[in-house]
Amino acid sequence: MNHDAPTHDAGAGGHPYRTVVLLSGGLDSATVAAWAVHQGHRVTALSVDYGQRHAVELTAAKRIAAVLGISDHLVIRVDLAACGGSALVDPAIAVPKDRPAPEIAAGIPVTYVPARNTVFLALALAVAETRGATAIALGINAIDYSGYPDCRPEFVAAFARLAALATKAGVEGRPVEILAPLVRMSKAEIVRLGLDLGLDQSLTTSCYDPDEAGRPCRRCDACRLREAGFTAAGLIDPLVAGCAG
Repeated sequence: MNHDAPTHDAGAGGHPYRTVVLLSGGLDSATVAAWAVHQGHRVTALSVDYGQRHAVELTAAKRIAAVLGISDHLVIRVDLAACGGSALVDPAIAVPKDRPAPEIAAGIPVTYVPARNTVFLALALAVAETRGATAIALGINAIDYSGYPDCRPEFVAAFARLAALATKAGVEGRPVEILAPLVRMSKAEIVRLGLDLGLDQSLTTSCYDPDEAGRPCRRCDACRLREAGFTAAGLIDPLVAGCAG
């Protein structure tokens, strides 16, 4: 494969990594799950039902885990909707549509869910300790990230330091590694990586405001970034092709 994602083929002594993958059902997280499986990691998938309006992604996560042969798939319920403050958990806040690329790249949008990745990683850290996992992998990237502050390399590094301090494994000298293999990749590079890994990208979902059948709106920031990534990769998004006509 020709890509820039790091390799973690095996742990000490040649034993495979036991890795908890945060699997939302989106393109990026599915690519990370496929990458971890391809690298030979023993994968536990973790999805979070946090009250998101696009709950169709949880169904997608289950399909992806099944296709990748990940039998250990947890779905944990955490009601971030009770906190509010985001269009993804508060139906009274509209999901932005038809924003031009410069506007998407500027500022923090109302689709930002306060502390979401911090909460998700904390849950993954608990699962990692109970599973004896050596790593947590997630699909954040710092290029096509819609301005979210918890999708930056600095955030990953800070959480890794916290994980080393706040866990039994860390205190005993076995800190859980935080893997973000897509963090410096563009959406087009992520699309190509998924293809290289044999990921069925039609199983994924990215839309923040899908219809009742789960079809993408093609107008929210997530849809526009996804479609631009496929276009830059010289490909047609299978979800868009499926909606044609």
